[in-house]
Amino acid sequence: MTQVNHVKFATLFAMTILLATSITLQSIPAYATHNTTPSRICGDKICDANNGDDAAAEREQMRQQAKNPPAAPEEPEVPEEEPVTEEMPVPGETVPEMEVTPEETVVHGWQTATGTITSMVDPGVGHETHQLAIILPPTDKVYKGILSYSASEPIQLVALHGPLAEGEDAGQAIWTPDGTTKFALTFIDPETAMGSWMFTGNALAVHTLNTEPFTVSYSVSYMENEMSDTVKTGTVTSMQDPGVGHETHQLAIILPPSDKTYGGLLTYSASEPIQLVALHGPLAEGEDAGQAIWTPDGTTKFALTFVDSEAAAGTWKFAGNALAVHTLNTEPFTVSYSVVAGQ
Repeated sequence: MTQVNHVKFATLFAMTILLATSITLQSIPAYATHNTTPSRICGDKICDANNGDDAAAEREQMRQQAKNPPAAPEEPEVPEEEPVTEEMPVPGETVPEMEVTPEETVVHGWQTATGTITSMVDPGVGHETHQLAIILPPTDKVYKGILSYSASEPIQLVALHGPLAEGEDAGQAIWTPDGTTKFALTFIDPETAMGSWMFTGNALAVHTLNTEPFTVSYSVSYMENEMSDTVKTGTVTSMQDPGVGHETHQLAIILPPSDKTYGGLLTYSASEPIQLVALHGPLAEGEDAGQAIWTPDGTTKFALTFVDSEAAAGTWKFAGNALAVHTLNTEPFTVSYSVVAGQ
């Protein structure tokens, strides 16, 4: 309570005592009840039936004499009532919703969609006789998810990576709407009208090489991830593999060696069929006991997971201390990719 309010309260209290001693004994209980029980006040009147117009007039006179206008006594009550009125529904209604929503959209980040689409003429240059149904439109973030579908005919699965920088279209499959803005194209033909696909990319669609429209019903569960050291869309040109015994091979590193373990999903489109590589380690002395090994110097050694996809495009779910793609050829290759990984 401020000093001014202390003065007002003291003045009001003193005047109440003086007035109370000047009235009859019969009136004392009514005024005592009024002055000691604020809850008995209803607006500008006293709720007690024993207090009539005279009591109300005296109460107003006391206010005026104490220079305390009607609004002043209500000022302390307003801030006390507003927090109670506003806060009471917060714990019961608003707070639980605010706790659930960030957990789903920020921490976990999963979104879902279900729909049925009729395809349209593919707007890509060179695809004018094809049909396309876009499920997740292009974004500057990276999608990661799983698609389940049922179409009216066998379809192909499409993920786009990009847009590419100038000169990055170097042999891998490309999709462009205008000949200028270009995306690397992961194109998977499962030769079936229904199935599921785990994917990463900057866009997701289904496609046919036919001129007639098709219909596809789908459910997709996905995350839309911000770029980071482990969430990337990129294009790299391979270099000579620095591993001992791999001097005639080509290697493109996507996630560099780390003492923490990566785990995630890679979708790629390369200029030629590639092999997928995950490294585990470094190994302690004596742990290189017959398994495939990769080493840059003969001393630091990693166990090597080597998967020959026999394809230039695809998706790989992986875990390891490094991630790369590889060929047994001497000539460089280009690979565009989207990867979403955690550590």
